[in-house]
Amino acid sequence: MVNAVLLNNIDHRDLRVDPRRGARFDDDRVMSSVTFPAEFRNVQAHYPIVFRTTGDGGFQPIALFGLREGENLFLKKSDGPDGESWDATCLPLAVERQPFLIGTSDDGGLLMHIDLDSPRVGTTTGEPLFREHGGTTDFLDRMNSVLLALYEGLQGTAAFIDSLVRHELLEPFALDVRLDDGSQLRLAGLHTIAEERLRALDGDALAQLSRDGHLEAAYMAVASLSNLRILIERMNRTHAGR
Repeated sequence: MVNAVLLNNIDHRDLRVDPRRGARFDDDRVMSSVTFPAEFRNVQAHYPIVFRTTGDGGFQPIALFGLREGENLFLKKSDGPDGESWDATCLPLAVERQPFLIGTSDDGGLLMHIDLDSPRVGTTTGEPLFREHGGTTDFLDRMNSVLLALYEGLQGTAAFIDSLVRHELLEPFALDVRLDDGSQLRLAGLHTIAEERLRALDGDALAQLSRDGHLEAAYMAVASLSNLRILIERMNRTHAGR
């Protein structure tokens, strides 16, 4: 459960947040995170971008970190002092922002919240949020920027999804994998960009997608699927204990 409260410099002046990555923060069980078109260029370099259905019948792009629930193949043991690290140079903003959340006031203003029950939150270790003599720390300023970029990016997702649906550019996706140890798994219930239909669009449709800024994002999502092979390789190494 999330125990989200409005962040303030009186009640939370002594709070610290640990930004490191590790199983002690439940990072090992994070299979995916939401992402958004403006983030695709960075995300596609490491993670497959696919689309899951939402409760209202729509779609949400997500970045995959694993091939089955409860498994993150990007969290690895390291020789550093922390013992674990995230094995990619790009960390999606929806992951980086933890344990902070964004909310809105009655007049529509944006407010910063924090999950007090997050294992990242404490008073002894991690990054301070407020300066001793007043003001916010560089760390909290960075997290505020992350939340704002995430909020604005997610606001732009609806128009992108509408374009994909209008042009019938989403199709069901399933992946059957046989690992080196002989075990099998199936990843299903997701959607990907229908690449053949995308290539077959006429000039007017392509021009409109381009003007709206959606064509590049669609091809970034297509390109990202090459990372499925890398996820399989990571899973094979994990199963082999490497």
